[in-house]
Amino acid sequence: MATIPKIWFLRHGQTQWNLERRLQGRLDSPLTDLGLAQAAQQAAIVGPVLKAMPDIPCLVSPQGRAVHTAEIALSGRTFETDPRLAEVATGEWEGQLRADLPTGGLNDLFLYTSAPGGEGFDALEARVRGVLEDLQGETVVVSHGLLGKVLRGLVRGLARDEMDALSNKQGCVYVLENGRETCLEA
Repeated sequence: MATIPKIWFLRHGQTQWNLERRLQGRLDSPLTDLGLAQAAQQAAIVGPVLKAMPDIPCLVSPQGRAVHTAEIALSGRTFETDPRLAEVATGEWEGQLRADLPTGGLNDLFLYTSAPGGEGFDALEARVRGVLEDLQGETVVVSHGLLGKVLRGLVRGLARDEMDALSNKQGCVYVLENGRETCLEA
């Protein structure tokens, strides 16, 4: 993959379904009080970047939980939604409790991308590659956990199993530059 510009990646704040350990995929649930606080933490972290670079593009998933997080974390900054930043579609498993699924020992990325009627890993990876290839310069991205694992993994040159092992924190900002990742926390 060609050189990728510096990215500040923000995962949306905790949602009601994150708390319940329910698969959201393309469905949505509201941010919890903790999720709202996490978005405020991200605002404190990314605020200096936005102030120093007033023209930096901000790309956001069109899903409600990411948009709500962006409204808070970007402190009212104008942003563009990009449907390619939506979370992986989990087909027949959307809305289901994780405990009710036949996990077979699968970790998150493998589980979510193997859902019947879902998007699958290859399609998710192709979407994320498209986003990365279209970046024209340093960018702030607000999206989702599993999409973020793939985005962060591609930037770092990781294999799929290594992507799955990445952290999936909320309330922080992952800075991706020159194939490396730094996690900034308040």
